[in-house]
Amino acid sequence: MVVLGRLAAPFGVQGWLRLHPFGDDPESWRVIEHWRVSADADASADLWKTLDLKGFKLQGNGPVVKFDGCDDRTAAEKLVGLYVGVPRHELPATEDGEYYWGDLIGLDVVNAEGERLGRIDRLLETGADSVLVVVDDSASADKPLERLIPFVSAVVKDVDRDAAVVRVEWGAQW
Repeated sequence: MVVLGRLAAPFGVQGWLRLHPFGDDPESWRVIEHWRVSADADASADLWKTLDLKGFKLQGNGPVVKFDGCDDRTAAEKLVGLYVGVPRHELPATEDGEYYWGDLIGLDVVNAEGERLGRIDRLLETGADSVLVVVDDSASADKPLERLIPFVSAVVKDVDRDAAVVRVEWGAQW
């Protein structure tokens, strides 16, 4: 399951909810008819509940969504805090240079000097830019080293999903 975001708060009284997206282009998700929701982002696929998307709008503070059967504020409140996701094969195709966060998790990170910096454990959305959380477990078994590397073109030089490597302009001692 690829987690797209989290349902943040009711929007109005007709069952709409604010969506906090974990990505740059949530508007492309409006073509996904069947969304899955779960309280646990890491739950197995069979534990996600399916909701049919009834409406999607961009508002000033981000996207709002409406699901079939969620027709009032009380119903919307029951969904607040749930993660939304879809199986990878149901996601819209990405363009060159675009990636779903889930595609990056687990890739090795290597710098320009050829040094392995670790493996991408997760991404953080900081508001300005996304940040790769790179875990180097070769540093210490009990306390792996975590590096926070900005996911920006000045730092990330190449993402090779076939080779499972992200090449960065980043020092091993930074």
